[in-house]
Amino acid sequence: MATLLYRLGRGALRRRRLVVALWLVVLVGAGLAAATLRGPTASNFTMPGTESQRALDLLAEQFPAASGATGTIAVKAPGDGQLGTPQGQAVVQELVQQAGTLPGVVGAVNPLQVGAVSPDGRYALVQVQFATGADEVTDDQKAAYEEVGAAAKAQGWQVAPGGEVLGGEPEIGSTEALGVVVAAIVLIITFGSLVAAGMTMLNALIGVGAGMAGLFALSGVVELTSTAPILALMLGLAVGIDYSLFITSRHRQNLLDGLPPDEAVGRAVGTAGSAVVFAGATVVIALAGLAVVDIPFLTVMGLAAAGTVTVAVLVAITLAPALLGFAGRRVLPRRLRTVSTDETAATTNESANEANAATEDQSRFGFRWARFVTRFRVPVILVGLLGLGLLALPTPDMRLALPDASTAAVGSPARVSNDLITEGFGAGFTGRLAVVVAGDSPQATSAAVPQVTALLQRTENVLAVAPAQLSPDGRTALLGVVPKTGPTDEATETLVHDIRDSVGGIRDADVLLTGVTAIGIDVSEKLSDALPVYLLLVVGLSVLLLMLVFRSLLVPVKAALGFLLTVAATFGITVAVFQQGHLADLVGLDTPGPLISFLPILLIGILFGLAMDYEVFLVSRMREDFVHGETARQATISGMGHGARVVTAAALIMISVFGGFVFLDDPVIKSMGFALAIGVAIDAFVVRMTIVPAVMSLLGDRAWWLPRWLNRALPNVDIEGEGLREHLTEATPTRV
Repeated sequence: MATLLYRLGRGALRRRRLVVALWLVVLVGAGLAAATLRGPTASNFTMPGTESQRALDLLAEQFPAASGATGTIAVKAPGDGQLGTPQGQAVVQELVQQAGTLPGVVGAVNPLQVGAVSPDGRYALVQVQFATGADEVTDDQKAAYEEVGAAAKAQGWQVAPGGEVLGGEPEIGSTEALGVVVAAIVLIITFGSLVAAGMTMLNALIGVGAGMAGLFALSGVVELTSTAPILALMLGLAVGIDYSLFITSRHRQNLLDGLPPDEAVGRAVGTAGSAVVFAGATVVIALAGLAVVDIPFLTVMGLAAAGTVTVAVLVAITLAPALLGFAGRRVLPRRLRTVSTDETAATTNESANEANAATEDQSRFGFRWARFVTRFRVPVILVGLLGLGLLALPTPDMRLALPDASTAAVGSPARVSNDLITEGFGAGFTGRLAVVVAGDSPQATSAAVPQVTALLQRTENVLAVAPAQLSPDGRTALLGVVPKTGPTDEATETLVHDIRDSVGGIRDADVLLTGVTAIGIDVSEKLSDALPVYLLLVVGLSVLLLMLVFRSLLVPVKAALGFLLTVAATFGITVAVFQQGHLADLVGLDTPGPLISFLPILLIGILFGLAMDYEVFLVSRMREDFVHGETARQATISGMGHGARVVTAAALIMISVFGGFVFLDDPVIKSMGFALAIGVAIDAFVVRMTIVPAVMSLLGDRAWWLPRWLNRALPNVDIEGEGLREHLTEATPTRV
């Protein structure tokens, strides 16, 4: 692979104008396709095979009028008892008429007629039924819905439209651009060259632009959840910058060693590019592996992110060499640009030595840190394990749920409505359940409804059961159930199971429980059940891939255990902040609550790829030096010394990009950005740059042991470029 990439890198530099032109054509073409073919994103999370989804499908087939999105308008009068006065009733009636005539609305229910009024006569709930699902409600229809009640507000009433219809796509604004700015600063400090930093950033932006445009172009034929593009953008930016950083760093070193530009680029792509391809492949495999969980929206999210990572890899090994060709020696710091490869051999050697000395200077902390870690390896390992263990303590308390309006940003329409409903009626009214009763005949349904109602009323934690609504043919009935607790409360989860158990014995009719709350519980449970399987798949994959790369048994096992430490500690910190509320103000979190259901699986998939990235970059240099005759301890120090600076820069860039998304108001995106930033920080600085060299030093020569039969059976992927070095001639290559 290294030899193939070497030729690709040299070819890209020599035909740099063609390569840049082709990528610009791809970027423009994808942009035009996105503009013309882009479809809407989905804010719902469907789960085929679950009871809640079967109930929704049944409603859509037999009771279409009740299958559309619902809205709830919370109304608060200026004083107690005012809803019972003629003036108050007139205000409510006008509000109901206005809501019922909105575009896309089938009808609105007067709360005074159905008793949806608080005991103090001050609060009321207006139920609004839309003709289509929440994802099909247009922005204009949502805007008109949010403006309902202007006349009532003018009279001092509070009117807060809410409900599932207000769910939408998170907006990307200027705050997350701070992460990109920080990444640019890190690049400038790392390279000491505006040209190198700017070229690396440009390379990443072109890659993420092409990837995102292609993703939006496909959204016309593939349903994307609203978080899928955000995840793809987040990951595409981070890996795009990092992959270009690795190749540019190796290219600069090759230039300092006196190689001409085309040879420097070829060797950079052949060596660092091999690590980039491997790291990118691990990320793609882990994300695509989400398909084994058999959850459609999660599969689409994983494939969307995997697509942007694939584009980032292709850009790094083709466009980056072309741009390096245009930059020439300007990718070097100004004080090192004056050396010309046309000078005498003595001058070249002298300047190369000077450059190498400079490089050693820049990396001296890495060497000092490696010597410290290897010298005190046992205490370092114990302290690292103890620290990560303490951080992981909250992990067993992790609760998963789909987001609800109670954790939405303060001041948002959904949050205002939710708080007003909770204030007037209690948290249970924000997470109402729906029971679908379907019989073979109207008589069977009519006979089953009283039985179901009686069972529901006797179930613990049920506050109220609304009268049944019948479909036009009388075969399907819909009953509303109000729990005493909120949608993400553990007691509500227990209630869902209790209801299903209690109505399971009804004969002559199918009784299914659904609703936004029940869907969230079903999704969370299925994801929780899939988590151990996916974790085992990822850990097994990491051992196999690293065995191929490092020709060792203990190194892959060590890497997998380190990955598990990273995951456990990251979960612990995320639970402490986002679920338990510790230091929540520092991340701008208004209301702590359960973690989003798919966060653990996504975090495992993404961190796996990034962890293998840093593992390969550091340990491959250790193996390279060990194979060339250095002792195991010295090889560990050398690998850390040469790789620490680049890995530090790469980790800081990833942390900056992911951390930029913490400033978004959306709690789901905020938690994803936070968890990824913390995970990268722990894995890079605590696990890979501290515990790994300590363990490698402790293992010594045994770290590189592999049974002969297994060594013969495994293919050689040549990540370090040993095969490439064997085929390179000693003669000075022809310069471009």
